Amino acid sequence: MNSREWRATLALGAVYALRMLGVFMILPVFGLYATGLPEHPSEQLIGFALTASGLTQALFQIPLGRLSDRIGRKPVIAMGMLIFALGSLIAGLSTSIEWIAVGRAVQGAGAISSAVTALLADVTREEVRTLSMAVMGAGMGFAFVLALILGPIAEGFVGVPGIFLLTAVLSVLAIPVVWWAAPTTERVAATTAGGFGGVFTDRELLRLNVGILVLHALVPCLFLAAPVLIEREFGWPAPQHWKIYLPVLLGTLIAALPLMRQADRGWAKPLLVGGVVTLMAGLLVASRWTGTTGLVAGLALFFVAFNLLEGLLPSLVSRRAPIEHKGAAMGVYATAQFLGQPIGGGLGGWTMEHHGPAATLAAAAGLAVVWLGFAIKFRPAPTART
Repeated sequence: MNSREWRATLALGAVYALRMLGVFMILPVFGLYATGLPEHPSEQLIGFALTASGLTQALFQIPLGRLSDRIGRKPVIAMGMLIFALGSLIAGLSTSIEWIAVGRAVQGAGAISSAVTALLADVTREEVRTLSMAVMGAGMGFAFVLALILGPIAEGFVGVPGIFLLTAVLSVLAIPVVWWAAPTTERVAATTAGGFGGVFTDRELLRLNVGILVLHALVPCLFLAAPVLIEREFGWPAPQHWKIYLPVLLGTLIAALPLMRQADRGWAKPLLVGGVVTLMAGLLVASRWTGTTGLVAGLALFFVAFNLLEGLLPSLVSRRAPIEHKGAAMGVYATAQFLGQPIGGGLGGWTMEHHGPAATLAAAAGLAVVWLGFAIKFRPAPTART
């Protein structure tokens, strides 16, 4: 990547990671905090408050992605960050679970994923786009692991309301980073009649959207089962699990980098199919091969494929989508991404309750088999070669 592309990738990746850091830091501490609220809310209300942002994220990705096609990426990203900051303030200043849920919903309404990804696609060449997307996606992965470490520490200093308020501040500070560090692109006027409808009906885009839905359905299944297996095999309590996740994420990202370069040189479909097969293998190894070696090997296989696919899929969408509707196409893609989480959470939660962690990973592998049927039929758009 040239200096302009690195600047865009790092700036947008930092903004996205900072935004998600605040979201993820809440996860390990919110349940205990919410049960101690004065009104003693039910588990159902606590669960709704925790997941409300995911629902509104899914609802607003397409409208904001399409809006970015009309008025430009940066104004939509800035507006989304302000909305996210407002939601964080509402949640941070509230002491009732209902108003915290409202704040979480408002957070999700600042759905900038589609606009951020479309902007990155606008300013990177095809031959480096998968690598660029993967670097940005890796930032979110590191934000997740870092949040598992920092969440309980921050809660001890400022409490859960303080984490919400800190998130609001970080969101506002991120706006000038986007505005000045990321390159500006010209808005492209629509030239194709009915082009917007094509982002819903194009078969190849649909296959990619199914892919990201399944990929993000696998994640909650993995993180429901893996902590139980880590505790069983290593004897480590939850606060120490980052000692597994962090080196695995770092190592697999490094291993995936050469593959990402090949994806941008005409190997997109073989790597897509191979990535899905590797996901299946990782899940099955972790579920069936007992012992610490089997668990680490399974996690490594899963995350090397995850890192590759997290960069490959949006890159393929950006190439396939009509240029004047790229933001809308990324909005549909992001909607599928966020819908995958509750689907995976529902499947994983039911399987964990009735059959345990090994069966949960096996069920996730079954979802990957479904995805494989779509991936085999995928026909990528022509790719630039270097």
